[in-house]
Amino acid sequence: MLSPLAYGLAVLLNLFIVFIGARFLLAPTASAAGYGVPARPEGDPAYLSVKGVRDLSYGLLGLTLIAFTTADAVAWFMLVVALVPLGDTVIVLRNGGTKAVAFGIHFATAVVVLLDAALLFAR
Repeated sequence: MLSPLAYGLAVLLNLFIVFIGARFLLAPTASAAGYGVPARPEGDPAYLSVKGVRDLSYGLLGLTLIAFTTADAVAWFMLVVALVPLGDTVIVLRNGGTKAVAFGIHFATAVVVLLDAALLFAR
């Protein structure tokens, strides 16, 4: 029972990050607002594209690992990739974002990713 739950959660998390990455590439201003650090009208939108490519790549890499490797490899990936939403938490807090977004979205995501890594290790 643990394996289907762990793998299902891993698939959902990786599909969601693919969606977030694609959204940052297709609708960067709206995505930045949802991220918690709105884009500045006079600023360079490069970070929005970087975030989009980063998230899209991580999501596709995660799905590839799920499809072609072992649960341990996926667990290690999830453990390491949890650093991204933890870093996003700090970025939002340091750039004027709200604590609700920082902790309610980014930190909560890190916790779920870490939980999934634990489930994958425990399977």
